[in-house]
Amino acid sequence: MPDDHVLIIGAGIGGLAAAIDLAGQGFRVSIFERSGAPGGKMRRASVGGLNLDAGPTVLTLRDVFDALFADAGGVLEDFVALRPADVLARHAWSGTERLDLFADTDRTADAIGTFAGAADARGFLAFSRRSREIFETLDNTFMRAQRPNPVSLVARTPLRDLGRLMRISPFATLWSELGRHFRDPRLRQLFGRYATYCGASPFAAPATLMLVAHAEQNGVWLVEGGMHRLAEALARLAGQLGATIHYGAHVEEILVRNGRAVGIALRSGEQIDASCIVANVDAAAISGGFLGQSAARGVAPIRPESRSLSAVTFLLAARPRGFSLAHHNVIFSRDYEAEFRDIFERGRIPENPTVYVCAQDRDDQGAGAPDGAERLLCLVNAPPVGDRQFFDAAEIERCQQRMIGQMDRCGLQLEIAAMVTASPSDFDRLYPATGGALYGMASHGWTASFRRPGARTKIPGLYLAGGSAHPGPGVPMAAMSGRLAAHCVMGDLASTRRFHPAAMRGGMSMRSATTAPTG
Repeated sequence: MPDDHVLIIGAGIGGLAAAIDLAGQGFRVSIFERSGAPGGKMRRASVGGLNLDAGPTVLTLRDVFDALFADAGGVLEDFVALRPADVLARHAWSGTERLDLFADTDRTADAIGTFAGAADARGFLAFSRRSREIFETLDNTFMRAQRPNPVSLVARTPLRDLGRLMRISPFATLWSELGRHFRDPRLRQLFGRYATYCGASPFAAPATLMLVAHAEQNGVWLVEGGMHRLAEALARLAGQLGATIHYGAHVEEILVRNGRAVGIALRSGEQIDASCIVANVDAAAISGGFLGQSAARGVAPIRPESRSLSAVTFLLAARPRGFSLAHHNVIFSRDYEAEFRDIFERGRIPENPTVYVCAQDRDDQGAGAPDGAERLLCLVNAPPVGDRQFFDAAEIERCQQRMIGQMDRCGLQLEIAAMVTASPSDFDRLYPATGGALYGMASHGWTASFRRPGARTKIPGLYLAGGSAHPGPGVPMAAMSGRLAAHCVMGDLASTRRFHPAAMRGGMSMRSATTAPTG
């Protein structure tokens, strides 16, 4: 087994996945996390004595985690309890316009037929086939592969699938492509929301993001006790494999000598040597010099105009009335295009925002609400300008009133007992150099996905993991990025030390969701 010491900065999902793969292969792994708990953006907060998930609320592509645990000799469900969701999300446009999406495609088609008519039901089935084709075309060739370029993407695509590759519509926007499937503008709005999963606008994101629909239809899972339990499970598995996690450890600088990353310096003054470093931080923090000027040249600068969405979040202990909440709920604005013009062109919180509500005590059907106040995460998309615009209490109050107005229009009233808010300014403090962007670079235009940095940086020995790196944002993508980084570390150390790591069971192939078992 190798005696190389690999340091990981950040115990987010990407860093923990990298640690599991590396520790599982016998590497000495140390993780340095400045907060007091694992998870990164999959964080937890306390509101009125209740603990809430303050980050991701949905788990898709479960096979990514099944494979990660299996390759480490474990079983995912030995660490966390998962329940498949039947109702994927509940959507509302007014007090009478409601539509649920279901895990069962035919059931969703029936619901859409009742909601918008037979033509749009047929359009949904065609859309579902198209999203599956795009997903299957890009799954292994792009999402689970090292950072590709257009040429390598074509080269990786089997000859029999080249026709599919030509049909993924990379040059069309998601919004325009949705117009080919849906007559009802409300359905374009609903499925256009998938662009926001990557922090993008549906009016600028490529049509390839239709693949998100198939990822959801392939299975949405609720984690018993909240999504933070998944982060705790990953940390526990990493610890069982021998990785050491240091909490409250603020990394001040990545040390570079003779052009190579050789260690880290902590805020405490301690310096730690390393064979390699995996930085599970936003790439902008490195290029912006927040981990030292020597490391900054390792990552290309990220322009503020290329940033993804930020958000204003409201963590509530509240009693809802008048609206039958499911676990995931979306209350749409009346003018989606104006909403994204406000964010990306005017740099302001939308006048009429779409509101996401996660009722964390309820299951997918809406059952489980407590007698008293329940835990709600409410989110409004916002511009990533937290580093140059301070969102004061008055601005947050205006946002809250707009949100309440949207809810009231759809029949939802809240009796709020306790509340904690976060704005782009707060997220910029948590994730420096981002302006509060929560998804790295925005997926705008067909080249955006190719511009994300890969696992390897320009500095030997320094690697990237997390949602700002390839393959992109989202819980499973962040885990994939960590596995890709670990694979690079093992391969590069093997070439320099003439060490050949043992084969990983199923391992770095990160088998496709379309073929892997999910039960």
